[in-house]
Amino acid sequence: MREIDVSLISDTVRQLCIEANKNLPGDLEKIIRESVCLENTEPANGVMCALCENLDAAKELDIPICQDCGMAVVFAEIGQDVHFVNGSFEKAVNDGVGRGYKDGYLRCSVVSDPLRRVNTGNNTPAVIHTRIVEGDKVKITVAPKGFGSENMSKLRMFTPSVTREEIIEWIVNAVRTAGGNPCPPVVLGIGIGGDFEQCAYLAKKALCRPVSVKNEDEFYASFEEELLKKINELGIGPQGFGGNVTALCVAVETAPTHIAGLPVAVNVGCHVTRHAAKVL
Repeated sequence: MREIDVSLISDTVRQLCIEANKNLPGDLEKIIRESVCLENTEPANGVMCALCENLDAAKELDIPICQDCGMAVVFAEIGQDVHFVNGSFEKAVNDGVGRGYKDGYLRCSVVSDPLRRVNTGNNTPAVIHTRIVEGDKVKITVAPKGFGSENMSKLRMFTPSVTREEIIEWIVNAVRTAGGNPCPPVVLGIGIGGDFEQCAYLAKKALCRPVSVKNEDEFYASFEEELLKKINELGIGPQGFGGNVTALCVAVETAPTHIAGLPVAVNVGCHVTRHAAKVL
């Protein structure tokens, strides 16, 4: 049994909150920069250049990439041979989020109650997803989620009679309806299967997959490619001004489901789809 002091969890979450908000994953930054040459008209090319200048400015000035520093979503894969000591794991995560947003001068956007709308002042509590895995390691992923894109997300409980084409059209229409609201070019996380809440979890988790990695199942890899092609044919373009690049990546994650259902969730990420991870 390996013991881990919860102070290490808190310090790690703090670090990841700051890192994720100031630096995009390398492969996502690469695809954004490569997309500039895909836009040969104004204002699309100008917008893509501006997005790249924004990434450069964030690095040079050591400031967040986006003013919406998001709601902290934390994925924790915890080895079953780990024992946390000197406190609560969940409290440590929230302590790390609070310190990270304060020390990193990150905008705090969480309210303590959905209707009374009083800001908590430190961007807590985080949305925490834990999974018990084999071994004695802990992998923590922090994914700050801005709500301009989150608000454009959708979930639908299809019946098993739905066709592949109908699912694709529903997903494409979700992007069409969103238009320029989620700050395209977007990254789409798609969850298929499970039940009501699991398909939404799958869609959120899909946004943390490296954009350079396709689904390992060729059936779903081709599904991702077809969706990306059809979405980019919409012509919404960067920031909704028209163009060739409406989406940068589509990632599909699946799970077994019930014989009577087929849930599908679309979690929309803007071009600043942030996440950072560390294994302890």
